Amino acid sequence: MALHVVNEAKRCLHCKKPLCRTGCPINTRIPDMIEYFLNGRIDEAGEMLFADNPLSVVCSLVCDHEKQCEGHCILGRKGSPVHISSIENYISERFLAGYRPPERQKNGKRAAIIGSGPAGITIALVLALRGYEVTIFESRDRIGGVLRYGIPEFRLPKTILDRYKQVLLSLGVHIRPNTSIGGALRIDDLFRDGYLSIFIGTGVWRANSLHIPGESLGNVHFAIDYLCNPSVYDPGQTVAVIGAGNAAMDAARTILRNGARHVTVYARKASVAASPREVEYAKIDGVRFRFCVRPVEIRPEGVVLRNLEYGEDGSVTETPDSDHLEAADSVIIAIGQGPKDKIVSTAGGIEVNDRGLVLTDADGATTRPGIFASGDVVRGAKTVVEAVHCSKKVADAMDRYMREL
Repeated sequence: MALHVVNEAKRCLHCKKPLCRTGCPINTRIPDMIEYFLNGRIDEAGEMLFADNPLSVVCSLVCDHEKQCEGHCILGRKGSPVHISSIENYISERFLAGYRPPERQKNGKRAAIIGSGPAGITIALVLALRGYEVTIFESRDRIGGVLRYGIPEFRLPKTILDRYKQVLLSLGVHIRPNTSIGGALRIDDLFRDGYLSIFIGTGVWRANSLHIPGESLGNVHFAIDYLCNPSVYDPGQTVAVIGAGNAAMDAARTILRNGARHVTVYARKASVAASPREVEYAKIDGVRFRFCVRPVEIRPEGVVLRNLEYGEDGSVTETPDSDHLEAADSVIIAIGQGPKDKIVSTAGGIEVNDRGLVLTDADGATTRPGIFASGDVVRGAKTVVEAVHCSKKVADAMDRYMREL
């Protein structure tokens, strides 16, 4: 591993205008990272990465690098790009394993973080490093949000998230697991107890439905629910996955790893929304694909599909008399998800759009003073690095807001 990473680092051309940086949503200083690494300054490289992106080690594993940093590397135009993600992972893992909190002055001001996904962890780290007393309220038993309960272990080892918990604790962050806001505790209770600002980073955990007959049958499950704890499900030997995004790939590959023999992904279009790399891995794992079909009914014995035809102008027509049953022991629906409204419905003053996503200004401030939001609950399901990028700006805004009180 080390030899591979060193060799990859030596391939970097150190471009005067590094396109790899422009391809990264958070503008990671990739050439500096590589230069520090090759010159024996790995600690500085790790500190720089952590400052730019507190979830650098996570992003090194789950980002769509082919479309971002590596996809913009000039070496990739005629050959293989520098494997930037491997270099970043090597440096970031080492830095996180030996992390020691810096000396900092406590300011006595209190901030609440609702949700411990990518956005919540980022906000908590930034504010804690600036001296705030931070409490994370997490509805589940462990921190991580979609990182823990939506991304399979084979893509993101959960030991990394356990390490982030230790980093947070070392910074004095309080973590309240199994605590939902909007039930026994509400937003108003947090303000009452001295929290000067509140961050909502609850993600999107309400599965989208197909709105077709059969979705309530016992052999039907939603991917976002299945991925939370696959071991409690018994999907059978033959499984149909409806949807073609990254969540569908994660579900399909996880199902095969849990004993199923035949898994087929059914997509409406002639292509898939998932990243090419994830699709390649899915095919290698044995996932099959069927394109240009639409589910019209789910039955105990499988799913009824209708063929679709696409015109050159992008128009879509359904093929007459094409309905056919694809046998399956169970059906997994993976067509995206939206936010739950428990917090918003019990808080008052927080406006949402027609999709239920929280409305904010450019700095993440909601329509209720003192409450901020970012991540998927604002923008819908996006990438981890995008959540970090937005959340760093929101942390700055929360900092300014609390200092002015």
